[in-house]
Amino acid sequence: MLDTPARTPRKDAAPTRARRTVPAWPSALLLAAALPAALTAAVAWGSTSIPPGEVWSVVWRRATGEPPGPGTDDLIVWQLRLPRALLAALVGAGLGLVGTAMQALVRNPLADPYFLGVSNGASLGAVAALVLGFGGGGALGLGLSGAAFAGALATFALVWAVARRGGGFAPLRLVLAGVAIGQFLSGFTSYLVLQAGDEQQTHSVLFWLMGSLSGASWPLLAVPAIAVPAGMLLLQARARGLNALLMGDETAAGLGVDVVRLRREMFALTSLLTGVLVAVSGAIAFVALMVPHACRLVVGGDHRRLLPVSALFGALLLIVVDIVCRTAMDTQELPVGVVTSLIGAPALLYLLDRRLGSAR
Repeated sequence: MLDTPARTPRKDAAPTRARRTVPAWPSALLLAAALPAALTAAVAWGSTSIPPGEVWSVVWRRATGEPPGPGTDDLIVWQLRLPRALLAALVGAGLGLVGTAMQALVRNPLADPYFLGVSNGASLGAVAALVLGFGGGGALGLGLSGAAFAGALATFALVWAVARRGGGFAPLRLVLAGVAIGQFLSGFTSYLVLQAGDEQQTHSVLFWLMGSLSGASWPLLAVPAIAVPAGMLLLQARARGLNALLMGDETAAGLGVDVVRLRREMFALTSLLTGVLVAVSGAIAFVALMVPHACRLVVGGDHRRLLPVSALFGALLLIVVDIVCRTAMDTQELPVGVVTSLIGAPALLYLLDRRLGSAR
């Protein structure tokens, strides 16, 4: 089943498959209502607890230009925790979108930027910019994002070329090529980190590579705050095309979809989003893999519904994960990637068992 040729239309992958789901709008409404509550909890909880009322009082004072209140609450809320919570929401939403688009683009439920090596390519580009000193100091982190985007795009193109070698295309070959190329790039990234020659910088980069939101700040939010909503709109505009891709290239072309053009657009867009997300948070594993599957179970496979619900659920999930990372241990903070891996690895085993079981 995993080696099903690409040109074979897959009736079981049709977005309108006969499975009982719930309407998208109640799910989206519930997630949208939970998001402010999660953001409030993320800002209120920590080594210093702040009442939710005071959290919103600080936000109101800042938003209306009033002078900061006495004490340290204003500093903790506005300068430390709120930017971090918003960054978690943006990165989670972006990963949910990228995973959903990639799984449709390559017609593989195991596809995500981490398994396809795209995150490794983006990490290599970002680390090269940091360690070698080119582009990393650009305004608003644009140089870092640009280097990560270049690494992500080059890696995605290489994995795709290897997977389609000989004219055929097998989803399993795509994943294996992604894992192999990703590990190669990861090794090269580790080599670059060791060349940093600065123990503090090496420790910081290694922590960031495991996924971290600790570098959040208002200036750092600028690029993902533009890229993620824009990516959402562009993907939503291509939702019908992504639905058609799931039925095979020939069927999609028969429905009037320019498959080559759509794939090029999706390659560039998913690589750009991955580059931006990796540049601000490191490579966070499994979120892009898990979120689309969880949302597909609820609202079905139609990308017109799946994309916005995945973005909302991804945002909510990563906010909760970041709260756990900050509060689970008294002495130190856990990398985000550690917690997502602990959740995602069992999910991946379940998916593999389900896929292989269906092939028997």
